[in-house]
Amino acid sequence: MTRYWVGVASRDHVKAAETGGFCQLCHGKEAPVRRLSENDGVVYYSPRESMNAGASIHAFTAIGRIKAGDAYRADQSDCFRPWRRDVAYLPAKDALIAPLLDRLSFSAHNANWGWLMRKGFFEITPDDFGVISNAMEAGDVEI
Repeated sequence: MTRYWVGVASRDHVKAAETGGFCQLCHGKEAPVRRLSENDGVVYYSPRESMNAGASIHAFTAIGRIKAGDAYRADQSDCFRPWRRDVAYLPAKDALIAPLLDRLSFSAHNANWGWLMRKGFFEITPDDFGVISNAMEAGDVEI
């Protein structure tokens, strides 16, 4: 069964992951990437341009599908080996979240939706994934 997920990271980190063809969640923790399965949909939400700095953007910044294969550890530096999964990212535009809030199940009628983003990773409905992918003008996202 295909599932759909939101990961939260700064736009600069998302774009590095997109360029590298991987996803890394919750600062490289193992458990979130182990929950992902082949063909699951993943979309990244970026509250800011850079981690702990930069302009606030509050937008979805990348979207894709999990590729076949297992979670693996990457050698990012001598002291940091994050867990990752490979992702086939789709061409897409950034989509501000504000115009979508009343159409997403996790934010409609929920004034505290921002607290959900603080988890760093959470599951969404297929309908929510469709709303986001349409807003991002992502090509060929089958739901």
